[in-house]
Amino acid sequence: MSQISYDDTPTLYLVPTPIGNLGDMTYRSIEVLKNSEVIFSEDTRETKKLLDYYGIDKKLISNHKFNEDTAWQKVLSYLDEGKSVALVSDRGTPSISDPGFVSTYQIINKGYNVVCLPGATACIPALVMSGLNPNKFLFYGFLNSKKSSKKKELEELKEYKYSIILYESPFRVIETLELIKEVMGDRNISVSREISKKHEEVYRGTVSSVLDEINPKGEFVIVIEENKEVKNYDKVDIISHIKELIRSGLTEKEAIKEVAKLHKLQKQEVYKKYMEVK
Repeated sequence: MSQISYDDTPTLYLVPTPIGNLGDMTYRSIEVLKNSEVIFSEDTRETKKLLDYYGIDKKLISNHKFNEDTAWQKVLSYLDEGKSVALVSDRGTPSISDPGFVSTYQIINKGYNVVCLPGATACIPALVMSGLNPNKFLFYGFLNSKKSSKKKELEELKEYKYSIILYESPFRVIETLELIKEVMGDRNISVSREISKKHEEVYRGTVSSVLDEINPKGEFVIVIEENKEVKNYDKVDIISHIKELIRSGLTEKEAIKEVAKLHKLQKQEVYKKYMEVK
């Protein structure tokens, strides 16, 4: 396995960029962009604005979700020539709900260094200022845009005993909050809008109270309180439980797996009982 080196070894640098306020760039990130041979960018127009702000003049090459399956080969060609490369997304940290993973995976497998710099990301500020428990959390990112699939995902998430972080667009945030209330109940949540930008807002309270106040404009980070219910499934009929989960949108296989986990039973045992009744 390759080790991170800080000598002149060719390196792919994953560089976080501001999610709103251009002043959120770190000194190290600026230096890496200045010293890299080339910058691979999710949107070269957006990156050019950032580079102009900091007086950086570098060659930009597109690396977005529609071409990243092949763009990594261009990254590799620069590394093979002994040149270091920077990779950025429009905003935030590459690979976190943005392009970057494919190049990272491929370049690691080719034996080159990959270094991710610490910096801007939306999920951590949203969690820390949510007022909800930050000690254990799940970053889930974007839910499926299709309502039925989104509901199924929330069903799978609702039993988790730690805070859950979601990203959402202004076009679906209301629908998502309504589904959270329907599936998870009227839990405490935090919804951060336009983090680090001029019109940044944070809504805190129950899902119902946030729905009454929220301005559905901008980019959103939703933090959902952990499930605090302590359920005892000893007296719950497993067949009825499976059927209930199937009605909620899970497949038979998913429902059986979930029931086995909740009832602390072997999956094969639950499957056998269900098939006997079925």
